[in-house]
Amino acid sequence: MLVTKIEPVTKTKFKVFLEEEFAFVLYKGELARYGIKEGAILQEKVYNEILNTVLLKRAKLRAMHLLEMQDRTWSQLEEKLQQNLYPDEIVKKAMEYVKSFGYIDDHRYAVNFIKSRQSSKSKREIEALLRQKGISKEQLELAIEECYDKHEEKEAIKKLLNKKRVDFETISEEELKKIYGYLARKGFRYEDIRQVIQDCRENA
Repeated sequence: MLVTKIEPVTKTKFKVFLEEEFAFVLYKGELARYGIKEGAILQEKVYNEILNTVLLKRAKLRAMHLLEMQDRTWSQLEEKLQQNLYPDEIVKKAMEYVKSFGYIDDHRYAVNFIKSRQSSKSKREIEALLRQKGISKEQLELAIEECYDKHEEKEAIKKLLNKKRVDFETISEEELKKIYGYLARKGFRYEDIRQVIQDCRENA
């Protein structure tokens, strides 16, 4: 394979293009070690060594570091590694590596995410946030089923009403409409809102 271009990313890191296509990023010392320069021929054996020894090791360490900083979904980790300019096949291998140790688990991520927010956000709101993070429909349904019972949504509504310090003894109809609108925009079902507010007014 012909090295057609070498492009600096930083003072020490460079993009390497083979046959006019971007291939990978190497450090300055690695370029010298493997004799990579514009116009040089890169042998298949050397190319495979760079991929499966240098880059794979680096991608595994990077993936581990990213997960140590914070838990991530499969989609989030994949995006981060791609942003670091690792080849797709290296990204896939690095992710399978961390997955094999249980370091990345979309179901666990979704369950933990739901449990940490279900007392203050609606189910619909949480579902939208998890979809944005790349959780699949199947994983989302499983996590929702595991974390919710019929009382969870109403408890979340009660918590938000308490946080707003709504006085149901003196509340006006106009203020009540605003409360309904606020909770509806948060994604709660009208029937759940109505039942919680009715209970609060009866117990006020």
